[in-house]
Amino acid sequence: MSLTRRDFIKIIGAANVAGLIGGCDNGPISSALAAQENIYEVPKFGNARILHLTDVHGQLNPVYFREPNVNLGVGDAYGHMPHLVGKHLLKEIGAKPGSLEAYAYTYLDFEELAHKYGRMGGYAHIKSVLDSLREGAGGRQNTLTVDGGDLWQGSGTSLWTRGHDMVEASNILGVDVMVGHWEFTYKEAEVLSNISFFKGDFLGQNVRIVEDALFGDEYRKMTEMFDGRGMYDEDTGHPFKPYVIRKVGDARIAVIGQAFPRTSNANPQKFFFPDWSFNLREDDMQALVEEIRENEKPDAVIVVSHNGMDVDIKMASRVVGIDAFFGGHTHDGMPKPVVVKNKGGKTLVTNAGCSGKYVGVMDFEIKGSKIVDYRYKMLPIISNLIEPDKEMQSYINKMRQTKYTDKIVESRAKDRYFNKQRVGKTFEEILNEKLCTTEQTLYRRGNFMGTWDQVLVNALRKEYDADFAMSAGVRWGTSVLKGDAVTMEDLMTETSMTYGETYATEMTGKQIKDVMEGIAENLFQKDPYLQSGGDMVRMGGMDYTIDPNAKLGNRISDIRDDDGKPLDLKKTYKVAGWAQVNTIGPGRLMWDVAADYLRANKSLKLDKVNHPKIIGVKDNPGIADYAGELG
Repeated sequence: MSLTRRDFIKIIGAANVAGLIGGCDNGPISSALAAQENIYEVPKFGNARILHLTDVHGQLNPVYFREPNVNLGVGDAYGHMPHLVGKHLLKEIGAKPGSLEAYAYTYLDFEELAHKYGRMGGYAHIKSVLDSLREGAGGRQNTLTVDGGDLWQGSGTSLWTRGHDMVEASNILGVDVMVGHWEFTYKEAEVLSNISFFKGDFLGQNVRIVEDALFGDEYRKMTEMFDGRGMYDEDTGHPFKPYVIRKVGDARIAVIGQAFPRTSNANPQKFFFPDWSFNLREDDMQALVEEIRENEKPDAVIVVSHNGMDVDIKMASRVVGIDAFFGGHTHDGMPKPVVVKNKGGKTLVTNAGCSGKYVGVMDFEIKGSKIVDYRYKMLPIISNLIEPDKEMQSYINKMRQTKYTDKIVESRAKDRYFNKQRVGKTFEEILNEKLCTTEQTLYRRGNFMGTWDQVLVNALRKEYDADFAMSAGVRWGTSVLKGDAVTMEDLMTETSMTYGETYATEMTGKQIKDVMEGIAENLFQKDPYLQSGGDMVRMGGMDYTIDPNAKLGNRISDIRDDDGKPLDLKKTYKVAGWAQVNTIGPGRLMWDVAADYLRANKSLKLDKVNHPKIIGVKDNPGIADYAGELG
């Protein structure tokens, strides 16, 4: 059952009396509640409301998520949103330290504010907010709900159900349009099956069927199993619709979908999506916009994108005729849109963070087949302040009672190290296991090492008795507060993927440095179109210096092991890792390796975190309170 706007505000107004937010500091708390009342009661403006979520990464329940203290901007991105952190970000958005906004958008005083305000997100809570926002716009017919992708991956339940749990949840939530990235890391048939159950439109203007598959019988037979899904247009080679026209109130809005353009490079194509290719396809985007404008005569053209914020900004400056980008991939919580000028006028670019922390609300006033004005708000989803939707909560509870069976395949290795102790237990029972407690907050999100990353590389080094360990700089994964129990569910939010096998290999010091240089180039390349959108590889057992502003081959220097001994470029070292893209590791799955490491610790205390020394960034507003050295 959904809440009416009146009931919703009544619940928020009662929150202070009910003690839903902790703490005895009544001044700031009362102010936060007053602000919250204004935030969730978004006045109707214009005649079309777009509701935006992205990068939920399988998080159906409320979570803690610490925002980065390092999000460096280089080139034209230097000093601009989203590359502002801490006090620099608060100043940009006009928020005060200690406020609800400070908790939602920055890492500042994270532990204190987490105890004060509580967890964020949760699909049952988001559903209540969305229903209220729809009612506030005059009904769902005046709204469009879009999801920017990375929805089906990132939790134990999404892994075990192959993303189907999130498809069902998004149908209950009322998602109208979505795009993909990690969605494609299930098998093609699983992706098409999920799309067939999804009640909205799955779009991808920049996805193509590879030529061999387009004319092959095997791919054709597979798509026929799912009523032709995966073969949208044989002439153009599109497996999915490139765009859809949606009626929002009296307005006709064209929605173009843009999948992550580097999916084929970042994830294992040959194992999961051998018949699909991905690229940026800027020229195709421009041609499509012109075609839509000429033939469909829409009142507005928007893009639901998984490009990443910097790429969206560049594309918005070059492609004419797009009114707004609703972006994803880089997990940037954007309290206000970036207004980008181009030859045709201006384009709005925004991003709705990750893990269900926010809902973006864009209201358009459309007159004469043109957007003449807009209003935008990003709503932090403070779970303690929101009555959960009963239908959604019931679905989540029931789904988590599903029993784990021996038919569940967790990885490419056909579950080679299948743990039979899980069979017969419910998802809830498996995920609620307490592995240890933690003496420091565990987080992952920032250009360099986080404490969760350190846990993973420590576990890998112990498993393989390795000199060093590598873990990818992915941005998904929730946080655990200092003093709290670390559960299997917490660990699965850091590791759940369909290629979670571990491995150990031998590498020379030069090969290690070359790998680090290549990844740094992907991250700090000044041209956004050449960036990968992730963060720096996490190196365990190793300290190093990095200059983000240097050129390829010159960013990494002074590499030393934990004992301070310099890396010998000619020496061979044992290096452990996980989640290889081009091959299948022979070792146990990452969550099993890390779970054993955590169980052995009981009370986790990281004696050292391998933060690199960063030089040339002292005045960069994308870094603050850095735990490592700055030069």
